[in-house]
Amino acid sequence: MSKEQERRKLLGEEPVGKLLFKFSLPAITGMIVNALYNVVDRIFIGKGVGELAIGGIFITMPLSLILMAFSMLIGIGGNTLVSIKLGQNKKEEADKVAGNAFVLLALISSTISVLGLIFLKPLLNVFGASPSNFQYAYDYMKIILIGAPFQAIGFGMNNFIRGEGSPTIAMKTMLIGAITNTILDPIFIFVFNMGVQGAAIATIISQALSAVWVLAYFFTGKSVLTVKKEYLKLKVEIIKDILAIGVSPFSMQLAGSMVTVLLNNSLKTYGGELANSSMAVINSIAMMVMMPVFGINQGSQPIIGFNYGSKNYDRVKETLKYATIAATTITTIGFILTQFFPVMLYKLFISSEGDIAGISRIGVPGMRIYLAMFPIVGFQVVSSNYFQATGKPKHAMLLSLSRQVLILIPALLILPKFFGLSGVWMAGPLADFTSSMITAFFVTRSVRSLGNEANAMNKKIIEEN
Repeated sequence: MSKEQERRKLLGEEPVGKLLFKFSLPAITGMIVNALYNVVDRIFIGKGVGELAIGGIFITMPLSLILMAFSMLIGIGGNTLVSIKLGQNKKEEADKVAGNAFVLLALISSTISVLGLIFLKPLLNVFGASPSNFQYAYDYMKIILIGAPFQAIGFGMNNFIRGEGSPTIAMKTMLIGAITNTILDPIFIFVFNMGVQGAAIATIISQALSAVWVLAYFFTGKSVLTVKKEYLKLKVEIIKDILAIGVSPFSMQLAGSMVTVLLNNSLKTYGGELANSSMAVINSIAMMVMMPVFGINQGSQPIIGFNYGSKNYDRVKETLKYATIAATTITTIGFILTQFFPVMLYKLFISSEGDIAGISRIGVPGMRIYLAMFPIVGFQVVSSNYFQATGKPKHAMLLSLSRQVLILIPALLILPKFFGLSGVWMAGPLADFTSSMITAFFVTRSVRSLGNEANAMNKKIIEEN
């Protein structure tokens, strides 16, 4: 049995619960490991440099999100298209998509790297940097931008490894980078006393190793997908399809960048630099909770995409159900931790008792309010991914943007004018609740239509027999 036949049997016949666990566990591990790039940097920087440095690193996040947005645009858009093509038994078309995606990732990330370095100083001012944390932000981000192509290729192409049915290999990609980063961070920060620059150097070395690992997998014949020289020539129709499907996660990340800019400036205005540093910790904790949810998304995507392409709608619905239950369980656990143990969480990032006292005064109520609707966030994220996985980018984009663009941005502009810093924190749960209600409406209607299609197909089969 060929690799492709094995993959079709696996995705189309193995029990859904077992299959989702098999695909999601490595993806969850990989996503948590990926989050450790930022979280580990912030922990070591907070303990080795100080609270203002943590705030400075958080100021650079919009630029990091922009780079990630383009990686997701090509990586997730291309991988979703590949999953559907393989489900339709169109192997060569899937290979061409992978080849075009690789070229796009290299070109776009190199362009972002160059433009980012040219305009870095004015960008940081727009992002909300203050005189106290500007230099930290600049020293860190100028190095990260140099390694942008490594990050884009490693993260973007790793989606295809997972999508073709090799989640363990994809997990190893993330482990290589995160373990290397965790080892190098304290060496560069504490031993060589390089501060935030040391953390950035450790990060790009780690990302470079991950990128080399991914490229070796594809170009040494180990993959199901075949990346040939002729498939590296860009095709307009393939690019259009990749962009059309990938526009939802891209828009969500881009919106995230806009929200972070607005959030940073609001925090600086209504709470000062300690509020920025507090948000950096809140963001890190939320990131660690959400990474398993994104891992479930990545694990469910090839299962949903393949079975949707094969018109096996019962398996699509079953996968969505299990993914929603798992994601909601994870975010509920995160909610309990942030509501009852916020000071303990802050102490993971900061050593000085004085710093902890200052940040806790602002950050503890901030964490509790901002993450108050955490339990329902898992459902919203998984349901948005469902539309992405079934090749419905318009629905996916609407639901992805509903939280950040339609609700969160207006809330951040309006609520602080009436409630000050508390209004900044309140914007988060308001956006989470409203977007989840919108998502529930659309996903219920879509799943009901899938059921009608499945019944019609079964009726036709019975009549033919």
